Amino acid sequence: MSSVDTQTRFEPDSKRFDLISWPGLAAVLLALSAFVLFGLGTTFPELRAFGYAPMVASLIVAWMADREFARDLSVIAGCLGLISSISVAADISWSNIARMGVVLSAVVIGPWLITRYGFRDRTIVFPLRRGQKWSRMEWAWLAFVIVVAWLVLPQYFMRTGVYLNWPPVTQWDEIVRLFFGVNAVGIWDELFFICTVFALLRKHFAFWTANVFTTIIFVSFLWELGYRSIGPVLTIPFALVQAYIFTRTKSLPYTVTVHLLFDALVFLTIVYAHHPEALPIFIGV
Repeated sequence: MSSVDTQTRFEPDSKRFDLISWPGLAAVLLALSAFVLFGLGTTFPELRAFGYAPMVASLIVAWMADREFARDLSVIAGCLGLISSISVAADISWSNIARMGVVLSAVVIGPWLITRYGFRDRTIVFPLRRGQKWSRMEWAWLAFVIVVAWLVLPQYFMRTGVYLNWPPVTQWDEIVRLFFGVNAVGIWDELFFICTVFALLRKHFAFWTANVFTTIIFVSFLWELGYRSIGPVLTIPFALVQAYIFTRTKSLPYTVTVHLLFDALVFLTIVYAHHPEALPIFIGV
């Protein structure tokens, strides 16, 4: 894998702003909005509605600062607003799967259509890197992810009790729905947070600035999904690394594979936590 590019081939030329700037303030406010809507608002539901105030403020600041930046930030804000209209807490009922499917699909397809055909902009892309084999380092990273997830996830889920945020699957159809849900959300995470949110922010900010903003939004979402307690200790590094991998490899399939391997261990851990006798594959828990 090559070093991190300051301009990847799927990122258009665009002026980039410093963190200490009006666009930087707008991005901070939007990240704060996500933190309140999905993070703080999950723990303290009475505070959730206050998350829309920094969102509105971020858009005002953005439109006062730069038109091109403002329209991209508006796309992200609109998506976060739409996601906040539903609960993303772990729920594998068919009705919730359908509801989340519609909303989460809309916030991936919508921004692509708006930017591609409305803004005539090709920032949001889904690079496949066809015809290029994965390097030994990339294969080694996949093995590393499996080992780390196998060692760490059972400790986190079971010692903190966060596995209780997922339904206690008892029937085969529930296990299948849990497997489908975990993997579907994992794929969506990369399509939305990396290919959409990170890509739009990366267009206007330096790599690590955009990465940190994206991580705050992503980890806030994961908190509502169920990764609570010390969850951010695991999800923050994971989010930062995923954007790094995506930028280095320029390969959505590889980035998704990393995520799905991690989520496969999440799925197995949740099943094990509820039914340890049926899946004795972990140690030390």
